Amino acid sequence: MRAADLKRGMVIEHEGRIFQVREVERSAPTARNSNVTFRFTLYAIPGGSKLDLSLRADDEVREVELERRAVQFSYRDGADFVFLDAQDFTPYTLDGEIVGEQAAYLSEGLEGCFLRLLDERPIGLELPPSVVLEIVDTAPELKGATATKRSKPARLSTGLEVQVPDYLAVGDRVRINTATGEYLGRG
Repeated sequence: MRAADLKRGMVIEHEGRIFQVREVERSAPTARNSNVTFRFTLYAIPGGSKLDLSLRADDEVREVELERRAVQFSYRDGADFVFLDAQDFTPYTLDGEIVGEQAAYLSEGLEGCFLRLLDERPIGLELPPSVVLEIVDTAPELKGATATKRSKPARLSTGLEVQVPDYLAVGDRVRINTATGEYLGRG
């Protein structure tokens, strides 16, 4: 696999050790015929020691194959997130640092998630393509808003803030794209 294809959450082998990609930065030099470089923040599995790695876009890296388990989000325990295996109800606890910004899409009972396991230990989370969340705070509807395409900010039940059409109100359920954080429609 090329370095340019690496994404946050993937697991790779580098110099005989296994790392999870936590952050990806792309830098494109302005000079012609320059190589695009990527800077990765990696964390060792196990242990969690940090490694900053810079690679050219065409450099080869080896992705580590992981077990993938369907899970349901159960609850939050302090900074950790607890998921239940969809088949045998085994509980898996995932560190809040690994979940990161994805926490904004997790509501109790959310199905369609997948945990990536390495030696039976959860090290990554895949969200469903979209989730349905409730609007808990937004400005009131403006008269005649259904005829226009205005949008307004809304805070959802998980704390996520998104732009929604002006005619939506507190209590409405909306479908949100988990990859982009954009409003897709009513839930």
